[in-house]
Amino acid sequence: QKVQQYVVIVQATDMEGNLNYGLSNTATAIITVTDVNDNPPEFTTSTYSGEVPENRVEVVVANLTVMDRDQPHSPNWNAIYRIISGDPSGHFTIRTDPVTNEGMVTVVKAVDYEMNRAFMLTVMVSNQAPLASGIQMSFQSTAGVTISVTDVNEAPYFPTNHKLIRLEEGVPTGTVLTTFSAVDPDRFMQQAVRYSKLSDPANWLNINATNGQITTAAVLDRESDYIKNNVYEATFLAADNGIPPASGTGTLQIYLIDINDNAPELLPKEAQICEKPNLNVINITAADADIDPNVGPFVFELPSVPSAVRKNWTITRLNGDYAQLSLRIMYLEAGVYDVPIIVTDSGNPPLYNTSIIKVKVCPCDENGDCTTIGAVAAAGLGTGAIIAILICIIILLTMVLLFVVWMKRREKERHTKQLLIDPEDDVRDNILKYDEEGGGEEDQDYDLSQLQQPETMDHVLNKTPGVRRVDERPIVIPHPGDIGDFINEGLRAADNDPTAPPYDSLLVFDYEGSGSTAGSVSSLNSSSSGDQDYDYLNDWGPRFKKLADMYGGGEED
Repeated sequence: QKVQQYVVIVQATDMEGNLNYGLSNTATAIITVTDVNDNPPEFTTSTYSGEVPENRVEVVVANLTVMDRDQPHSPNWNAIYRIISGDPSGHFTIRTDPVTNEGMVTVVKAVDYEMNRAFMLTVMVSNQAPLASGIQMSFQSTAGVTISVTDVNEAPYFPTNHKLIRLEEGVPTGTVLTTFSAVDPDRFMQQAVRYSKLSDPANWLNINATNGQITTAAVLDRESDYIKNNVYEATFLAADNGIPPASGTGTLQIYLIDINDNAPELLPKEAQICEKPNLNVINITAADADIDPNVGPFVFELPSVPSAVRKNWTITRLNGDYAQLSLRIMYLEAGVYDVPIIVTDSGNPPLYNTSIIKVKVCPCDENGDCTTIGAVAAAGLGTGAIIAILICIIILLTMVLLFVVWMKRREKERHTKQLLIDPEDDVRDNILKYDEEGGGEEDQDYDLSQLQQPETMDHVLNKTPGVRRVDERPIVIPHPGDIGDFINEGLRAADNDPTAPPYDSLLVFDYEGSGSTAGSVSSLNSSSSGDQDYDYLNDWGPRFKKLADMYGGGEED
């Protein structure tokens, strides 16, 4: 602890050390003093204290500091802490900090305030290496640790969870089943516990909010879809009024004992049999929603009323669950018969049910199978009814056919009325069919004379306004109001119209359709002379053939 290393220089001289005649030399000896555990660790104080909330684990509640004069971070220095007394249940442990060599008192098992409000621990510290011979432990190697436990609000809990009770199904509404109460572990807090339902799939139960008493809110049925393996399960919540409030859940399982509350049902509901006996029979059984001993063996019998049932049919018992239904008489007319059968179970008391089985009686082949005609007859339809149905089907098909023919003829007539002008004689581009008459006679008054220029103005003024005859040849002379100027004026009017949309568009006065093979008529320019070649009209397609014949035919026209 004082000097860890000595450096010694040794001089050796011969001639008995005569400095005048002897020779000498020196050497260095390095002596390292190794540490031994001759200093026991000692607490810096005799008492320590800490605090921990209840129900908390892995919490460091106190740090223990020690002093050791041996070489740091060596086995002679590293401390080991042990709890000597005060913790019989092992709630705490002391871990050593490898850097500071402090002892960290840690909770490894939750403490309960209601059981222990405080712990008085006695701890002792030692080194990894044993003390050197002759060295005794110091009284300062032992200290006391006081740990206080603080109370927190704990959730109520159900002592029996899951709780199982057994009772018969069908108990009336309002029956008290059990008391499912919770315990509040906070004995030193004056708190109240309130109960409520958390899960009740069928809504069969009620719980008293103050004492946890369970009563039925409806009749408990073992055959319900909410029952799994005869057990109905509900979950309840218990909450206190602490700060903050805490709650716990508990599950109640109700095992329902079966009672005979379901009458058996006959199976199958429908069957077929040949009209003559000894060809085939009907195997019948029963289904019961109850369980043993409230099910089979079953008793199958025919009722005495109406008397025709026992006269025409008979039942033969096969075993406790099956029987056979067959004809008693030698022949029964084909058709559908409702045969009532009384089925009784073996419960205590037994329950019975009168079920109806629909039996189709039909003619059969040699294999005992219904024939096609027999199946129709068994359905209850006679020959007259079948013929009547076929006649109705034929009449219906005829009406549909006549309606289709009438619609096609009406469409053809409408198409014919619209095409009053032969397409070869139509000098316009297209005719669109709108199936409407327009706004009146004024809308149909088209003046095409604006597209044709007469030889003189007198000829125009003396002629009655209207549409020029198709066989009348116009004479075109130079005039400012020719087709090109007419179209340009209309375009300028459209461009300068303040009410027009903010994009280029045409003012359509009479839309005649699209798809013409001819080009634009704006290429027709008036000539300054009376003679003009109209042969180019032959290149405009078949729609302008008549116009080409009219204008290009010569003076003889």
